[in-house]
Amino acid sequence: MGISVNIYLDSIPWHAVAGGLVIGIAVTLLLLFNGRIAGISGIIGGLYRMQRGDISWRMAFISGLVLSAVIWKLFFILPEIHIKASYTVLALAGLLVGYGTRLGSGCTSGHGVCGLSRLSPRSIAATLVFMFAGFATVYWVRHVLIAQSG
Repeated sequence: MGISVNIYLDSIPWHAVAGGLVIGIAVTLLLLFNGRIAGISGIIGGLYRMQRGDISWRMAFISGLVLSAVIWKLFFILPEIHIKASYTVLALAGLLVGYGTRLGSGCTSGHGVCGLSRLSPRSIAATLVFMFAGFATVYWVRHVLIAQSG
């Protein structure tokens, strides 16, 4: 008696594995061929400094992020997104994330994907802080705020 191969294969999130591989390859190629780290906040932030010869690769990278969803939609159904927050809360959250990105000298993609793979001490510390803050926030919202209001 053993586990059916089909059951095993169906239980693995293949889309997530494939996405992780594509992200890893893209990050590696950008670092190898362009000498740049694929932190999204740094890539977008560099567009505001408009340096000659530095815009095209940034635009290509950002276009790839946007076009990937368009290409995915041609072949698969995009997941439904349900946001249970007001526009005010979303705007505040976005501002806080942006502020935290500036304080942390980079975003979660820059530190978590690129920095950890390079064993950067600053990125290891930043990623630990991101993760702890996320865990604490979810706990506080779900078990303290909701418990008090319910």
